[in-house]
Amino acid sequence: MYTFYRAARFILAPVFRAIFRPRIIGSKNIPQSGAAVIAGNHKHALDPILIDVSTRRVVRTLAKKELHDSAFGFLFRSAGTIPVDLHAKHNPAALEAAVEALGRGELVNVSPEAKRNYTDELLLPFKFGAAVMSERTGAVIVPYAIAGDYSLFPRHRLTVIFGKPMEYGETPEITNRRLYNEVARLLRKAMPAEELRGKHFTSYESWEEK
Repeated sequence: MYTFYRAARFILAPVFRAIFRPRIIGSKNIPQSGAAVIAGNHKHALDPILIDVSTRRVVRTLAKKELHDSAFGFLFRSAGTIPVDLHAKHNPAALEAAVEALGRGELVNVSPEAKRNYTDELLLPFKFGAAVMSERTGAVIVPYAIAGDYSLFPRHRLTVIFGKPMEYGETPEITNRRLYNEVARLLRKAMPAEELRGKHFTSYESWEEK
């Protein structure tokens, strides 16, 4: 299972590491076995590959449906990505596929922001997918933050930092708030000071009021 994924990572991971020389912090927080939801900010289209090379385990990433419907869709399907419709308010098919993967003890990577952040906000509002997946499966959530540049000669070194696994809280709301605040904390830690100064942080509660 996932033969294509493993073969592609075997070939591409050394190339990715050689080009971007990422600094990977806290990868030991990703469980070596069993189900876990890996969730963090969405900086660049290459974020899923950065998460992939941070662990030896197979990572099932939620990816936009358009990629699966494209001429190269077979590559994404072969890699085990889970299609999600970013234009839909709800994605029951994607949620069910993720829950099934977690039920088999797999890793599922999701970006709660649901899209890349091109704003001056430190983080966009978080959707509830990661929290609901944890609620339905009992899987822990491993928060992460990505900062720096995807560049051969970066001004700021590409960095991903993983936080400690989080257990599901009393409700999806509480869990989502805890996840949002933890990713924000990790991002402040990973982001270069000059970039951080240009960012505005909106509290979880303030997003709710908008």
